[in-house]
Amino acid sequence: MTTDASTEETNSDEEPFTGYRRSDGRLGVRNRVLVLPTVICSHLVAEEIAERVDCAVATPHDHGCAQLGVDNSQTKRTLLGVAENPNVAGTVVVGLGCEHVQSDTVATALSDRNLPVREVSIQDAGGTEPCIERGVEAAIDLTDQVQAATRTPVSLGDLTVGLVSSDLSDSTVEEAEPLVGAFARSVVEAGGRVVVAGSERFAAHPAATRAATDAATSPDVDDLLERHQNHPARASRVYARALERGFEESIGLCGGLPVREIVSYGEVATHDRGLAVVDAPSRFDEAATGLAAAGVQLILHVTGEGIPTGHPLVPVLKVSGDSETLSALPDDIDIDARSVTSPELTESVLAVANGKRTSPEHHGITEFAITRVGPSM
Repeated sequence: MTTDASTEETNSDEEPFTGYRRSDGRLGVRNRVLVLPTVICSHLVAEEIAERVDCAVATPHDHGCAQLGVDNSQTKRTLLGVAENPNVAGTVVVGLGCEHVQSDTVATALSDRNLPVREVSIQDAGGTEPCIERGVEAAIDLTDQVQAATRTPVSLGDLTVGLVSSDLSDSTVEEAEPLVGAFARSVVEAGGRVVVAGSERFAAHPAATRAATDAATSPDVDDLLERHQNHPARASRVYARALERGFEESIGLCGGLPVREIVSYGEVATHDRGLAVVDAPSRFDEAATGLAAAGVQLILHVTGEGIPTGHPLVPVLKVSGDSETLSALPDDIDIDARSVTSPELTESVLAVANGKRTSPEHHGITEFAITRVGPSM
């Protein structure tokens, strides 16, 4: 049995911008039932459940079992954060029954946060097909939460926007990031929030990072820098390119905004306005999940290379300034940074917030990944 989710597209051209206001006041720009596997062993069942309910999406991943301490905690924290994303109307937690991150524990934690949740387990249900049937029933039950969310007028200042840039090519630094940085400033000036991923860039220039930080956030910045210094394996080509580019060029995405909060991977951002940094790598799939867990409603992804994938829960606008990429992938890039102004970008973002599909949504290409701290067994 399925339920119709087409209403998400019906108001995309209306003014003013409207969003899905949850009962606790949170604002979503999509209206989804999340089917959340707690372990790799249940992700195929979760995907099948989501496939049978139109407004449902699954987040398959390869975590939840045989992970050591910090990673095990981070996986659970991330699953909880993702389920709390305002684009989620309710969550069906799907477990196997013998994993480290237990589905009933996750469901209880979500219930304690006053979030609509149901839980099913393959072993408790008596096998794969019975679990799928129970999961479909649970997802349909949660569609009441989808129907209960009414579209209400809101403004740019009500948005929490995620930003990530997966490279520091010339076109990215000279064309795309200044455009997105100007947009970020307009969001904050309107009273909204911006959350940026790619903390290795900040770690590449510790003195400049400290100088760009609010005084109250300095201890958390020091902790972030220390973590990166103690985990050299997290350094990447983006880190090396950030060193080469210098601080101002490597964080042009931030629009010169001061850092007001450092958000641990999987945690929900708590700053009321301004810029926060989530401790996530620049790799798009892991960064997007960290941003979704932080509570962003949508993501702007700057990509010189033209990475086409989106995220199951959060609409992703692809921004590029690379001529070859824009020529080769015209249907996979939403924003041509060479010819779009900041006000025009704002208009495009509000259209997506209002229901218009992004290129990854149109193509149905999504990926969900959780970053790792260390090895798994």
